[in-house]
Amino acid sequence: MKICTRASSVTQQENYFSILTDGAELRLWFLTDSIVRIRAGFDGDFAEESYSLVLTAWEDRMDGFLKNYRRRIETADAALTDGGDTAVIQGKLLKVVVEKDPFRICVYDAEGTCLHADIADLAYQEDSNRRRIHTSEISPDDCFYGFGEKSGEFNKAQKFMNMSPKDAMGYNPKETDSLYKHIPFYIKLNRRTKKAVGYFYHNTWECDFDMGKEKSNYWKMHSRYRADGGDIDLFLITGPTVREVVERYTDLTGKSTLLPRYALGYLGSSMYYPELEADCDDAIVEFIDTTKEEQIPVDGFQLSSGYCTVETNVGVKRCVFTWNKKRFKDPKDFFKKMKERGITVTPNVKPGILLLHPMLEEMKEKDMFVKASDSDEPGVGTWWGGKGVFVDYTKASTREHWKKLLKENVLDYGTCSVWNDNCEYDSMVDKDCRCDFEGKGGTIGQLKSVMSNIMCHITDEAIHETFENTRPYIVCRSGHCGIQRYAQTWAGDNLTCWDALKYNIATILGMGLSGVASQGCDIGGFFGPAPEGELFIRWIQNGIFQPRFSIHSTNTDNTVTEPWMYSDLKDDIRRAIEFRYQLSPYLYSLTERAHETGLPIMEAMCSAFQNDPKCYDEGVDFMFGDSLLVANVVEKGAKTRSIYLPEGDTFYDFYTREAYAGGQTIEIPVTISSIPLYVRSGALIPIATNQMNNLATQQATGIRLLCAADKDNSFQLYEDDGVSMDYETGKYLKTVITMTTGERTYLDFKQEGSYETAVETMEIDMIHREKAPYWVTVDGELLPHFLHRRKFEEAACGWYYSQRLKSVQIKYPNPKKDYQVLVSFEQFDLIGM
Repeated sequence: MKICTRASSVTQQENYFSILTDGAELRLWFLTDSIVRIRAGFDGDFAEESYSLVLTAWEDRMDGFLKNYRRRIETADAALTDGGDTAVIQGKLLKVVVEKDPFRICVYDAEGTCLHADIADLAYQEDSNRRRIHTSEISPDDCFYGFGEKSGEFNKAQKFMNMSPKDAMGYNPKETDSLYKHIPFYIKLNRRTKKAVGYFYHNTWECDFDMGKEKSNYWKMHSRYRADGGDIDLFLITGPTVREVVERYTDLTGKSTLLPRYALGYLGSSMYYPELEADCDDAIVEFIDTTKEEQIPVDGFQLSSGYCTVETNVGVKRCVFTWNKKRFKDPKDFFKKMKERGITVTPNVKPGILLLHPMLEEMKEKDMFVKASDSDEPGVGTWWGGKGVFVDYTKASTREHWKKLLKENVLDYGTCSVWNDNCEYDSMVDKDCRCDFEGKGGTIGQLKSVMSNIMCHITDEAIHETFENTRPYIVCRSGHCGIQRYAQTWAGDNLTCWDALKYNIATILGMGLSGVASQGCDIGGFFGPAPEGELFIRWIQNGIFQPRFSIHSTNTDNTVTEPWMYSDLKDDIRRAIEFRYQLSPYLYSLTERAHETGLPIMEAMCSAFQNDPKCYDEGVDFMFGDSLLVANVVEKGAKTRSIYLPEGDTFYDFYTREAYAGGQTIEIPVTISSIPLYVRSGALIPIATNQMNNLATQQATGIRLLCAADKDNSFQLYEDDGVSMDYETGKYLKTVITMTTGERTYLDFKQEGSYETAVETMEIDMIHREKAPYWVTVDGELLPHFLHRRKFEEAACGWYYSQRLKSVQIKYPNPKKDYQVLVSFEQFDLIGM
């Protein structure tokens, strides 16, 4: 073993600080004023070769691969003072204290709060199995969130978690570990200080986390990170807010890709259709036509791998880049028919190649596969339908060959969308199988976690090269840190059970705090018997707020999960999906916010209400953007729902506008139709007034801005064409809406960008329970006041005060320029007149 127990010196080098210990050299960088990198170099070479980082202050071997994704900066200023027993490295915002004997590192903020402390004797180790271990001091007040895609309760305090991505079909939503992603990042939030700090372990090897489950009387309460290889390479990211940690983590690993608008619509899918004996294409087109017949909005179809099955001497097998012409007679014509219906088809593509694949020899000649550990033959592992070999995306020539195959056999048929699936490389048991690693050589144990990211990187390039000025839509099940740069993701093959409905929410929230804003779970559950009617509608009511909304199934009772499967519930289901489409201006704006900032769309309560520790364990209720608190019903047979409303805000029932003070728990009655929603103080929520059934071909032509005029706030409404890359050259419209409340309440609309909005009419729905306005102006013009509801509804512009909702209703033609709405709540003295 190697254990760092004593430091002999701390010195300043060119852009880092070197700490020599009896176990290994450590290097420390102030990457920014808020991010400190601590690296224990047990391998001794400190090689910089990251597929993950998009922000560096050093030359990296992957600079050429990542190209424009990566940005290099200068390290932040920091000064070293060596006092003998301790050395202090002082930055602008953070102070690092190196205690030499016994050795440990502590990090403090400007207020003197200890944000991180190593455990002396345990801090940095290489054990007898060459696993690298980092041990940190924690307290009973610490909560832990993130870790990528995890099952179970939201707060991971006192949990042990493995990070070894698996093809986890039918996983237990409370207990199964690992799932599909490898994202060694978490956020520590302390109940007492209310400060957050992020731990990003920049390492691709399989690892595990013990967040205080283990206990030893010889050391303080501690957490442990343990990796199978690689350096302990910790980026310590300070807040103090959870949001700041997430923004800074995504500065390091990348912001979420800006998805096409249609990717936020309902995505139909089922294993059933592509597995039919013949004419799957016609069946899928009929499914879309039935969806439209039922007046259910729809935008996409996720095409499972049944399309690429071929007859072999051992039966029908899935072979990527082939098309079963009995099932899909003319793929190009199929894509054309779907496009005519406004539907984007996303075909499933897998990186495993069966040993009976018709292209196997051609691909072997091109040397495209991960090699065996003991020969230059491809390494063999278990795959769908038998033994197979696996594509090595860490090799430049392989990437070019794969890109060509993808273009010729998928994209050229007419789709700019790809679903990369089963890319965990889970079944390569021999982890010493060899990868190219950009010519250096590495093992699949070291590199399998990044294969999905590289696969998506290639897919992104291929789509851009095939389609001019077209925004890619990539979906991926697996993923390493930075997968958000390329793809929308989902939590794999979940069960059709009540526990999955409930605990999948925490899984999505954890991904949101791990930088992956566009995440979801298969609505209704993927694997198991058909969801009962009550479970299915509850899943729909929850799913409409998930960034990815797809009903996908392979039911074990020969059924197919579809929106109309329960005739008595389909009207409620249709209305719920229609509501998602009405919220699309808000959702698309939140998607663009994630693209700019990295912030979640479905946001955990601990992040949105960090000043209220009562929110720190909440993993079912969440915020949809800043303004909507969602408290879905997730319990079978529920007649009531208890909801904790956080301190510091007022919350208004979305439907009745009844006001509730924060800091209390309320209990409300619920029915099968209930979607409990609460509008937060200062809310600004743009909602489409025209009902859309397809986001690819329709846009909001009218906006109703729901606002709670009890707190100043702002919101950026984002619009563009939804499909092209024109937004990169300024062809977008960002309308910053600023609300200033008071006796005179102002809504200022300020525009940026050259995109011509499709919004012709504006409505303001301003919750104001105290009194009605005195007068209202838009762009300086006084609006007519209506006391009769019908006359207001018939007018093109004007205002009306709803006594039922205690809300000011305002409408007017969209000025399509910078303007101001002024609502005067000054007292109108009728007697004095």
